[in-house]
Amino acid sequence: MEGTLGIIAKIVISVVALEHLYILWIEMFAWETAGKKTFKSLPEHLFKETKGLAANQGLYNGFLAAGLIWSLFITDGVWQQNIALFFLGCIIIAAIFGAITADKGIFYKQGLPALIGFVLVIMA
Repeated sequence: MEGTLGIIAKIVISVVALEHLYILWIEMFAWETAGKKTFKSLPEHLFKETKGLAANQGLYNGFLAAGLIWSLFITDGVWQQNIALFFLGCIIIAAIFGAITADKGIFYKQGLPALIGFVLVIMA
């Protein structure tokens, strides 16, 4: 990923990674505080009961962020592209599944930025 398009792709990858680190924080460490403000459709009593489940989801979001961050430090261009596409693809698939099973907004909030990054990586 070189040139102007490569730089833009890396910026988008960074933004997507930061978004997933934020999700990690909410789901692992702030589920009963910030989680209540973020996921307003859930009844308040469920936050305590689902804390462990949310933390598990947060850990997975952390793995996605770690993979994207790792892709930014790979020096071999082909591997950098492959790793970035893999983790962006995982996010896109998870967002589609989340939009189907939970809330359509998940696709726009998580999937669309990853899809834009995916296209930019392919074009770079």
